[in-house]
Amino acid sequence: QVQLVESGGGLVQPGGSLRLSCAASGSFRSINLMGWYRQALGKEREFLARVFSDGSTNYAASVKGRFTISRDNAKNTVYLQMNSLKPEDTAVYYCNAVVETMPLRYLEFWGQGTLVTVSS
Repeated sequence: QVQLVESGGGLVQPGGSLRLSCAASGSFRSINLMGWYRQALGKEREFLARVFSDGSTNYAASVKGRFTISRDNAKNTVYLQMNSLKPEDTAVYYCNAVVETMPLRYLEFWGQGTLVTVSS
């Protein structure tokens, strides 16, 4: 069982920045990866970024150059630094984690989501 606790969402003006955090806790052998997704009204959930335990990252083309994912493996925490925010970034942002268990299995968990609203 894994719990993902997100924080950092809220209201921000266009051009502003937010830093989202997501901490994982529970019973698992290790975390293979942690990532961020978002879902805007009327749209499907969109992949944003993920980071592996060794620090390597993948980004969606839509957020390259503005968003940065990072992690603190000791704290089982992933961050998403969002800069130059635009109204179209308004969405519910979700973190996820893929964990390893024994016997060898990969289980994916999702946070509850945090709302980011970019508006004047």
